[in-house]
Amino acid sequence: MRQYGMFTALVLIMLLFQVLTDGILLRPLNITNLILQNSYILVLAIGMVMIIILGHIDLSVGSVAAFVGAISGILIINHHMNVFAAVVISLLIGGLIGAWQGFWVAYVKIPAFIVTLAGMLLFRGLTMLVLKGQSVAPYPKSFQEMSSGFIPDLFGNGALHVLTLVIGILFSAIYIMNEVKFRKTQQRYKFEVSSIGFFVAKLSAMIILINIFTYVLATYEGIPNILIILFALVVIYSFVMKKTVMGRHVYAIGGNEKAASLSGIKTKKVTFWAFVNMGVLAALSGLIFAARLNAATPKAGNLFELDAIAACFIGGASAYGGIGTVGGAIVGGLVMGVMNNGMSIIGLGIDWQQAIKGLVLLIAVAFDIYNKNKAS
Repeated sequence: MRQYGMFTALVLIMLLFQVLTDGILLRPLNITNLILQNSYILVLAIGMVMIIILGHIDLSVGSVAAFVGAISGILIINHHMNVFAAVVISLLIGGLIGAWQGFWVAYVKIPAFIVTLAGMLLFRGLTMLVLKGQSVAPYPKSFQEMSSGFIPDLFGNGALHVLTLVIGILFSAIYIMNEVKFRKTQQRYKFEVSSIGFFVAKLSAMIILINIFTYVLATYEGIPNILIILFALVVIYSFVMKKTVMGRHVYAIGGNEKAASLSGIKTKKVTFWAFVNMGVLAALSGLIFAARLNAATPKAGNLFELDAIAACFIGGASAYGGIGTVGGAIVGGLVMGVMNNGMSIIGLGIDWQQAIKGLVLLIAVAFDIYNKNKAS
């Protein structure tokens, strides 16, 4: 239910708004806009899900994103620094901010809610201070390309972006090979697997979705650069959480911190580095947002933390810690993004949008608690 329920809900929500918007939602231009509009929230959700699995929370990520965006604007626009160097420095600053907050949470044992609430206020104030209450713009084209550019078509400039179609086919082939290999491994170790009929149906459905998605992108401008960045982050962090010692330690600490400590896991160190990682991803989110807006502004990052937290819980992360996946957080973020976009298209006011999003979040957490009580 956790694995497929929210993905099924995402598909149903998309179909619902496709009908309500008279087909506007799934038009190529709007699909591309959905990716661009939600990219910075999805980046935050990837880091936030690790924090939530550990049993903590980070309320400062929106303010950190705004602060780092402001620093990048000052470096690139005011001081004409090389874009690559400025991006590296901005990410390092994000990491240092994460280390600052991680120190108080992991080693001083101040609750993350308090530390990051203080961080939210601190870095929002610093953002207004360094920008002197004014926006800084415009960024050079090379910086904007990070958020609004597209990969070039190596096979011509026709009506369809051929390279995007080729990538869709290659990705489908890789997906089939990985799924078949995983199923054979499970069978070799005598694990329970789904029926061959369900397995083939799942493969077919995913291949159809992948190629429809890439075809829709190909009819517009192709694959956005930010989608490549997001895909790389999802692959890397999914691997870390599922296949590495660090990832297993995160789950162990979130499940039972005392037991994890007694078993030899360095709980303080893992928590500290999780906050460092969150700081770097918050910085990346701030850079992406600044590149899309083409300006560093004091109001950047407003309520980003709430959208990222909501994405994680809607995507299946547990309010008690120990449960959650990177893929689930991405699906949860897409659910929020599709709802925002669909409700805006049909003309619902911001008041109704906020109310509905709050209700969806409450239902998601209530479902998690119901499952936990049922299991116990």
